[in-house]
Amino acid sequence: MSTEQSSPYRPPRPHALAAIPALFRAVLRGDGDLLSLLPAKAYRVPIGTIGYSRRSIYIVNDPDLVRTVLADPGDVYPKADIMVAALEPLVGDSIFVSSGAKWRRQRRMIDPAFSHMRLNRAFVSMAAAVDDRERQLDALAASGEPFSLDLAMSSLTADIICRTVFSTSLESQTARDVFDAFTRFERSVAQVQIRRLITDPAFTSPPQAPEVLEACARIRGHLGSLLDTHLGDDPARFDDIAAAVISARDLESGAAFTRDELLDELGVMFLAGHETTASGLTWAFYILGMQAGVLGRIRAEVDAVCGDGPVEFEQVRRLNYVRNVFRETLRLYPPITFLPRVALGKQRLGPCTVKRGALLMVSPWTIHRHRRYWRDPDVFDPDRFSAEREDEIIPGTWLPFGLGPRVCVGAGFAQTEATLILARLARRFDFHVEDGERVRPVARLTTRPAEEIRCRVSRRGA
Repeated sequence: MSTEQSSPYRPPRPHALAAIPALFRAVLRGDGDLLSLLPAKAYRVPIGTIGYSRRSIYIVNDPDLVRTVLADPGDVYPKADIMVAALEPLVGDSIFVSSGAKWRRQRRMIDPAFSHMRLNRAFVSMAAAVDDRERQLDALAASGEPFSLDLAMSSLTADIICRTVFSTSLESQTARDVFDAFTRFERSVAQVQIRRLITDPAFTSPPQAPEVLEACARIRGHLGSLLDTHLGDDPARFDDIAAAVISARDLESGAAFTRDELLDELGVMFLAGHETTASGLTWAFYILGMQAGVLGRIRAEVDAVCGDGPVEFEQVRRLNYVRNVFRETLRLYPPITFLPRVALGKQRLGPCTVKRGALLMVSPWTIHRHRRYWRDPDVFDPDRFSAEREDEIIPGTWLPFGLGPRVCVGAGFAQTEATLILARLARRFDFHVEDGERVRPVARLTTRPAEEIRCRVSRRGA
């Protein structure tokens, strides 16, 4: 672990190039990294065309225009066809990809499952999963064995989702299988997406590669087994998120979700709920391994609020610095790098007239690093989210969970979960990142390190 630095800390980021060199870089790397494809212009303009492709592609950074696109009151900017086609084999026509009236029905039925009361009850299961992770890290601290930080965070958050959604812990081999399958899916889909961005006209849907379909089948098979435990003769025996979604009814028709719809919706909760939080936590613990001063401030706050006792639900709400570390991590490494939409017809958007089929790329990555909206945007500075500086944040410029009516239904769940994990693991362990200077972010479906981050842990003060 490095000692605290007096100069501002700038964690890894890609070097922005002009459009043509950026295109060649992305193609030559061949790893499906969409960050490599972003030209320098994307970080400067409020709205404008980017790149060279068969269809028009706009980057939308201006907060007012972003709100117009994401709120979409006229149902003219649905989820982009390229995104829907990529995700459909995994999550079907679920809340994550649907639009219009269907999305509104799904949202009305799902929202109650993530109420404050439900989150309070779920916290017990979160804490139990962290108990198990602490025991595993104790063993790794004793042995000095290196491990994958990415896999550790993915398996922990997957275990939390299984406990809170399905009332069961996740076996380590199943966690590994889901992690590997999602990694294969994400890498393969992203490589196809880059080609489609450049060569395909709008509203095309080519078949997915066999390895993509096989990865989706493996993941959905695991989820189906979990779901079926709740679909017996007495579903009331469970008091978890899955039971709440199963019992949900459409206010107009009285209909429940079908099994296929449940598999889609709960699949989104499982995958988005664990993969996106795992992405943010991977980057957060990487930063703690590189910046001892940040770790020290977390420990001081946790010690002051919680003492030597457990971290309770009400205490999590008082861990302001810990929460701000996670918020700043999500600013620099938003798990969902792009929120693509498509224009269904000719539209006026700010100074631009966009044609039918135009791809509108709302990118938390570029908005979060835009110099018009953020002071020193590439610097890691959790205090920018403090109460004393909250007036610096322009509304609509921090959107790791989306914006407006389509803001992520699990945003509160994810922030509570991440604050708990950061507080408890940082309180007990030092994280030692191997080859930390070589870490490079890439964006496929989520923002990940190009290669898994290897690290070791030791007990605090050892």
